Amino acid sequence: MPFAGLTDADVAAALDGCKDAGTFDHKKFFAACGLHGKSDADVKKAFAVIDQDKSGFIEEEELKLFLQNFKAGARALTDDETKKFLKAGDTDGDGKIGVDEFAAMVKK
Repeated sequence: MPFAGLTDADVAAALDGCKDAGTFDHKKFFAACGLHGKSDADVKKAFAVIDQDKSGFIEEEELKLFLQNFKAGARALTDDETKKFLKAGDTDGDGKIGVDEFAAMVKK
């Protein structure tokens, strides 16, 4: 279920690169799936899909299921991967990732 203009092949390659527990790296994933090079509008569309509860933030539980937004049946992130991902994106220290924080993390 690719979104934000991503191709099935790029998403599959990105998911393949982190299929084993403990191998998820958000920078590599964003580059491999092509999200890194997308427009701000496309990145915001991706954020809206990942923000499952539509709170305006991506919380820890939503991050854990991050990969499943790209393909149903993808694995959940480990607790360690989730915490590292949250720490990388949460620049204001509120324990969640806002749309601007997400966009900055994708573009790094």
